[in-house]
Amino acid sequence: MVSIITDSSCDLPKEVLKAYNIQVVPLKIIIDGVEYVELQDITAKEFGEKMTASGTLPKTSQPSPERFRDAFESALEKKSEKDAPEILCLTISSQLSGTYQSACLGKDLVKDNGNITVFDTLGGSIGHGLQVVKAAEMAATGVSLEEIIDALERHREEMNIFILLDTLENIVKGGRLGRVQGAVAGMLNIKILLEGVEGRVELLEKRRGRKKITERLFEIVDDRRGDFSQKVFGITHVNNEKDALVLKEEIIRRFEPQDVIIYEMGGTMGTYAGEGGMIISF
Repeated sequence: MVSIITDSSCDLPKEVLKAYNIQVVPLKIIIDGVEYVELQDITAKEFGEKMTASGTLPKTSQPSPERFRDAFESALEKKSEKDAPEILCLTISSQLSGTYQSACLGKDLVKDNGNITVFDTLGGSIGHGLQVVKAAEMAATGVSLEEIIDALERHREEMNIFILLDTLENIVKGGRLGRVQGAVAGMLNIKILLEGVEGRVELLEKRRGRKKITERLFEIVDDRRGDFSQKVFGITHVNNEKDALVLKEEIIRRFEPQDVIIYEMGGTMGTYAGEGGMIISF
């Protein structure tokens, strides 16, 4: 059986991680000079509150190669001598964080590392998390590592990731937009839709008001329409369960997917999305 390891930016809740026996290597979040270990020292809700109260943009710090080495060695030790130890580590997009490279360096620190595979999901938050769950579900049924990777590569190729920004405050804090421009955009109620493209985050649309930008999102999804009956949609949010639930109901009504799951967004991608932001992936 393949052991699944990931990093904390996948935004899967602890009960899901426990149910699938997924080992997590945490990133660190720095807010106003205070360092927190994600999933250990700070919850997603606490992160959102501290981020909103801060005058500066939070920073994230990737796990060290040694943290990944320790996770790999721990997984290898739990395997029985009769089993050929196989480990699959799925990380946040290498275009958004150095975590993938850190995991690769961690693999190199393990003496017998031939059965350790590091996989770049090219996703963040639930776009990353859906791949972790898919890998864990397949591993639980005894599917081979090669088959799991083949399935993940297909998923990654077909994956859609959208980010709905409710506020431009984090873009201003990060210096990508001037404060005056940010204030004007706020007065005009400008909402932003971003898309994950080959692991990067790119601007897709700008609209005035949540209703218009959400409707545009649905138009884009509809243009890419296929058979969604076997698709799972994932939504993560920064302190915005109310809008996430409304979005879920509308996705079900319009596209009739297999399922729609909602989780809270942690600090890694929450720093991009900002207060009220949501990430949708399928």
